[in-house]
Amino acid sequence: MASTKHIISEIPTYITLYSDGTVDRPRQAPLVPPNLDDPNIPVSSKDITISQNPNISARLYLPKNPTNKLPILVFFHGGGFFFESAFSKLYHEHFNVFVSQANSIVVSVEYRLAPEHPLPVCYNDCWNALQWVASNSAENPINPEPWLINHGDFNRVFIGGDSAGGNIVHNIAMRAGSESLPNDVKLLGAILQHPYFYSSYPVGLESVKLTSSERDLFTSVWSFVYPSAPGGIDNPMVNPLAAGAPSLEGIGCDRMIVCVAGKDGIRERGVWYYENVKKSGWKGKLELFEEKDEDHVYHIFHPESENGQKLIKRLASYLHE
Repeated sequence: MASTKHIISEIPTYITLYSDGTVDRPRQAPLVPPNLDDPNIPVSSKDITISQNPNISARLYLPKNPTNKLPILVFFHGGGFFFESAFSKLYHEHFNVFVSQANSIVVSVEYRLAPEHPLPVCYNDCWNALQWVASNSAENPINPEPWLINHGDFNRVFIGGDSAGGNIVHNIAMRAGSESLPNDVKLLGAILQHPYFYSSYPVGLESVKLTSSERDLFTSVWSFVYPSAPGGIDNPMVNPLAAGAPSLEGIGCDRMIVCVAGKDGIRERGVWYYENVKKSGWKGKLELFEEKDEDHVYHIFHPESENGQKLIKRLASYLHE
């Protein structure tokens, strides 16, 4: 008899993994095409392949009629490492707003998702994407991208990400502190938007602020996407202060901004991370941006809102400081 399809594991309302290998992602936003030549949008976008083996791609955004060389933001989307996409309506609409104000190139990376590709796959994909961006500063790059070559300023390369993407930013910045990028390209800055970190112990006001269901969610996401993580929820990739974690002094960029939201369940982690970077001995310029009356990644969901615009304007100016 054929075995019936049954649930192997799930995070209710977010993702379900079945015995036949299929996955349901009920919160996934619809995917939309890029806008290369839409006269009604002040931003051009296109999709490119970074690598075929492994399969890594990206959506590129460029302001129309650029005149000067522009900062380059390599962006890692959120979604708990297991849903969302660089090609989703959510991120596409956000970057149409962001790039029109930020006057910069954005490379929004489509990394491979768990559980089909458990962590640390996404970290390697995102590092490979950053390496590819840097490789375009060479005389004759192997996989050339004209937008980067013609319009990108390789002295102003940033990485950024929201939620799980903010976690990726930290891990890529740590790697950039110990491994060099092609052609001696350096990371100028890092933007962590409501970054996802956690541990087996509470920090800040978490023991008062977080419900048990929130604590369970933050823990279960990590065990779902990285079931073999050494140390579990105290793996250094999710707990940067874990025993044996490399010192935050080794962050490999010159500037960092950590953004948090007052009503966000992981707000305390962002502040905790910021405070520990500040006292680590890291020599860069560090900033904390807080919007007290907003929730998790409000600026992604509502880029045209008053507070969404406030954060987007701050990050837009940050790329040009």
